[in-house]
Parts: sequence; C-alpha cells; structure tokens
Amino acid sequence: MRPERPLLPPSTPPLPPLPPPSQQPDEAAGEATDDVPARLPDPVPSPILRHSPANSVRRTRSLRSLLADSPSPSVTFAAGVLRSGSKADSIASSFESIHLQRAGSRSASGATPVAFGRVSTRRSASERAAGSQRDLRDEDARFVYINDADRTSGTPPGAAGIPDNSIHTTKYSVLTFLPRNLYEQFHRVAYLYFLVLIALNMVPQLGVLEPAVSVLPLAFVLGVTAVKDAYEDWRRHRSDKNENNRTASVLVDGAFVPKRWKEIRVGEVIRVTANETLPCDMVLLSTSDPTGVAYVQTINLDGESNLKTRYAKQETMPTPPEALAGVIKCERPNRNIYGFLATVDLVSDGFRRGVVSLGPSNIVLRGCELKNTSWAVGVAVYTGRDTKVMLNSSGAPSKRSRLETNMNRETIMLAVVLFLLCLVVTLLDGIWLGDHADDLAVIPYFRKRDFSSSDDPDAKYNWYGMGAEVAFTFMKSVIQFQVMIPIALYISMEIVRVGQAFFMVQDRHMFDEKREAKFQCRALNINEDLGQVKYVFSDKTGTLTENRMEFRCASVHGSDFSDVDGGADGGAGDGHSHSVIEEDGVILRPNTAVKTDPRLVALLRDGAGAKADSARDFFLALATCNTIVPIAADGDGAAAGERTLEYQGESPDEQALVYAAAAYGYTLVERTSGHITVDVFGTRQRYVPLL
Repeated sequence: MRPERPLLPPSTPPLPPLPPPSQQPDEAAGEATDDVPARLPDPVPSPILRHSPANSVRRTRSLRSLLADSPSPSVTFAAGVLRSGSKADSIASSFESIHLQRAGSRSASGATPVAFGRVSTRRSASERAAGSQRDLRDEDARFVYINDADRTSGTPPGAAGIPDNSIHTTKYSVLTFLPRNLYEQFHRVAYLYFLVLIALNMVPQLGVLEPAVSVLPLAFVLGVTAVKDAYEDWRRHRSDKNENNRTASVLVDGAFVPKRWKEIRVGEVIRVTANETLPCDMVLLSTSDPTGVAYVQTINLDGESNLKTRYAKQETMPTPPEALAGVIKCERPNRNIYGFLATVDLVSDGFRRGVVSLGPSNIVLRGCELKNTSWAVGVAVYTGRDTKVMLNSSGAPSKRSRLETNMNRETIMLAVVLFLLCLVVTLLDGIWLGDHADDLAVIPYFRKRDFSSSDDPDAKYNWYGMGAEVAFTFMKSVIQFQVMIPIALYISMEIVRVGQAFFMVQDRHMFDEKREAKFQCRALNINEDLGQVKYVFSDKTGTLTENRMEFRCASVHGSDFSDVDGGADGGAGDGHSHSVIEEDGVILRPNTAVKTDPRLVALLRDGAGAKADSARDFFLALATCNTIVPIAADGDGAAAGERTLEYQGESPDEQALVYAAAAYGYTLVERTSGHITVDVFGTRQRYVPLL
C-alpha cells in the first residue's frame, strides 16, 4: 500500500488537525449535541429478522473503536486549495474546495468549519495493474457532494446540467399534439390514399358537384383517433403527476423531512423504509442491518420477483448521515443496470477517511422496492431522466396491431392495382382521342365547339388540349374506382375498438377482487392482438412454465425415500408443512406444503445410527446452506394466532429445498448477516456462517 503524503496548502500555514471525537472537551461535545439532530431511530424489530442486541452493539462498537483508535491520517485540511508536496502543479488544477456546513465539526478552540478538496483518484500504473477496477477520468465522471445538493446541481438547481427527479412519459404537449398526432396517423397508407382523393375532388375540371363532402369521412376518422390518443396521453400525464408527487424522507438541515419526489436533487441523503419504492438511483450509506445488508426487489426493472442483496460500505456505516460528508466520483448516466463504477472520498468528524471504491452491489436503482430491511439511507447520484430505468425506457411507442399491418400491406397492393387499371383506361382514352381527332368538334357527348355563342363562331368549351384531357381522364378514373379501398372500413374499425375497450373494462370476469381494480385498456390500437402469440423466446424451462420447483424425493445414505403418496403425514393430494411456535406464542407455518415420506420423517425423529445422522445432516444442509430470507406475514388463510412463513430468494431451486426441509422438521426461521436460526422439531439451533 502506498503511504499517505501530507497535502499542504500553497501559502497558508497548515491548520492543526481536529482531535478525535473521544478526545474533545465536554463543552464542545455539549455544543454539538445541541446543534446536530438526533440519529436515525432504532430499526423496528421484525418477527423473523430479529437482530441480537448484544451482537449488534458489539459490532457497532468494534467498528467505531477501530475508527476512533486508528491513527489520524497524515492529511492537513486547509481553507484554500489542497496541493500535494510532489505533484502540486499537476494536481492543483483538478482540486476543487468544498465547504462543510457542520455545526458539530468545530474544534474546541472555536475554529471555523473544515474545508476539504476534491482530490483526483487517478491511480498509478502499478495500482492499475493490481486493481480490478478500471480508472475513471475526471472529464468522464460526475462528482456528487454528499449532503450538499447546491454544490452538486449548481445554483439555481440544474445549472450544472443535472436534471431534477421529475419524470415525463407523455408523448404530446398542448403545442405538439396536433402536428405530431397527424404525422403518426398518416403512417397508415390508406389515409394518404384518402388524402389524394380529397385533393382530386377539389380540381374544378373534374366536375365534382360537392367537393367538401369528400373531406368528412377522413376528418371523422382522424378526429376519433385523435380523441382516443389524447385520452391515453392524458392518463399517462396523470400517472406521471402521481409519481412525481409521491413523498420520500430527505435529510434537510439535519433532520429527515417529507419531500416530493420531483424535488429531490443529486447529493441529497434519502431514507427509505421497508416496502417503499426507491425514488431515484442512490448509493447506500447505511442500513438497519449492522453489516450494511439491504434486500431489494427488482421486479420493475428486470421482471424478477426474487430478492437481491445490496450492501453499504463499512466506512460509511458508523457515521450518522447528518455528520457524513465527502465526494462521490461516479460514471456518467448510462443504461447499464448491472454495472456501476465509482469511488467515494469520505470526511468524518473533520478527518479524511480515505478513498473507498463502489460497485454494482452498493447502488440501488429507482423502481426497486426495499424488502426485509427496516430502513436504508443513501445519497442520490442519478435523478429523473438520468436514472437507469428512464434511460432504458423508450417512451410511449406507436403500437400497430398485426391486423393493421396487414391492412397497410393490402392497401398498397390495391393501390397498385388501381393505378394500373386507371393507367389502362387513360391509355385507351388517349388512343381514342388520337383516332377521332378530326371529329372532336362535332361528335356527340364530347363536342368541343360552342355553337350557342353568336358573337364568336369559333368559341369552344373548356378545352385544354389533348394531353390535358388524357390527364383529366386518369384523375376521373381514380375517382370512379375509389370504392376499391373503402374508407368506411376504417371508420367501422375505430368504432369497434372503442366498443371492445368498453366491454373489456366492464367485464366482471376481469375484475381483480383482491386489489379491487378493473381491467384497463391502455392502448386501443392493439385490441385485436390480445391472446395471440407470435414469438417465444426462452433461455430456460422456467420461462415457459410457472418457474415453480417441487421437492419429490430424496436419496440418503444409499436409501431411496420417494414414497410420498401414502402414510399419515402425506396424502395423495395434500402436502405437509411443519409449524413452528414462536416465543410469544405465535405459530409460524410455511405457506407452501410439501409431500413427505413417512419413513424419512420417522427416521429423522426417532432414528439412530449412521443413516439417521446422514439424514439429519442432509436436511440441516438444505435449511442452512442457501441464500433464502424468511419473511413472516399475515396470510389470507391464516387462522388466529398464526402467521405465514414465506421464503424469498434469488433461486426457485433453493426455495423448493428450504420448503422441503421445513416440511421434514428443519425450519429456517431467521437469517441475518451474522447468524442463521433453524428450528429442529421445536428446538432452536443457531449457526454462524464462516465467511
């Protein structure tokens, strides 16, 4: 490890380092207590994840004692720009001072608040060769100042090019609705065809009696579709408004206060409690778990309902959020939801704690839900349209059903046939005019000379020449054969779609009684595609099935235990689940029953010998060697005094094995980062994982 070198100011004398918190006088400690708000409240104990108080206190004290007893780093913080002794000229340009507004960071002598610099974290060649994380250049990075949103986003907010946390998924605005909607509607080839017919009807030489009447059918279709699109976009606007006005707990002036999502800025510290949705992409600073573990559900991002584990760095866990400061140097917003590259330069209690690297396991993304964790505190790094979920969102697409796609193709084919037919008629008309060129003046039903005019014996009707007459013949032919592509078909389709949507919304068989929600038709353009499957993409069998695994049999010590169709414990159609009684008398029962072999159950309960010992070790391994997290909840079918025990994890295979172990009497009831508790036929056994 490369030793730290003191960073000295260019001209001012170095300020004396602040003493550790344990060495400050009582007066200074009393002043800090009055100014600095209280810590986060203690996490509410869960009936399943109940942390041991002794272990939690002991671990917390050990972390604080390590930080308190560690020698102060050889770094001097000055009010000006920080410089290195050997690379002052090259690094000075990349330093930027940042001022801490901390009332509790004053020294006993009443010194001014400490200022620290943003130090370049570029590593040497040897460090790059030894480290697994690639370098992040200053020009390609975003600098986030913890607890200092004004410094990060600029003043006024957004001056630094960082957007706010509001989202907009609407397609139109008041000014752009008419031109954009018409542009999208005229992607239908038939509408272009009808527009050409309207233009032809406006030509006076074709002799159409009421040209304005031809506009009404197309105007009706465009109007109905525009109203439908406006209603769908209004619903998206309403959904965005509800999303932006949701509240989150944000650290303001040392206390967590409710704040609307759209007002959250990069650099603010946010507190999220269990079962809440994360308002933005944020780096974890601390959690209710003593080791910094947090469980999140990413179903809104990747569709997976299994829990994912995220971690807060141990360097940020002991310090209260209101007393934490530093600079996070992270990559610019990108669409990769599985990657994150950053470092954090921490300052706590007036001392620089060093640079800590951050990875994908230290960031939680917008749209995830915090599960099985009482609370988590993090700092916002990406907000609004810079979040990964919004960068991966393609907006509201213009959906086209397969029927409409086929109609466009058939319309083009009919238009080609119509053009060829009119071309043949025009060609024949040109041949006829050429053959009767001498008789055109007096021929019946065509006569071009006007004999009724006595003043001008050579007067003629509207005669524009033989070429113009041929062109007019082509236009007249198009009007005569326009019924080949009926516009009434599109009018009927739009009316039918609106009617289908109405009946689907009112259908009682599609009413969700659990959520008391009706069926919602969000896009009227694709009603006819409901229930149709065109492509099936699969990477495993679980994609095509329910992705449910079932424990059927086991082979222990050379014996096959697969008789799950008989016996008292397992019927042919019913499963068995072993209930667990908590200390407060509440009965915990796994929500999934598994068929059991009565011989194996008897062997586990009363058996002796090598086979029984192997069977007990087998199910003990199933209950402990996994990543499953048990969660107790009040189930729908639970009786009085009972709670449902649900196992959540990243793998359905592990879930099936843990449920099987619970059915055979080895019930996993508690898992923390420090220990695992298994109920073995009413006896609690605690195990400590060796990590």
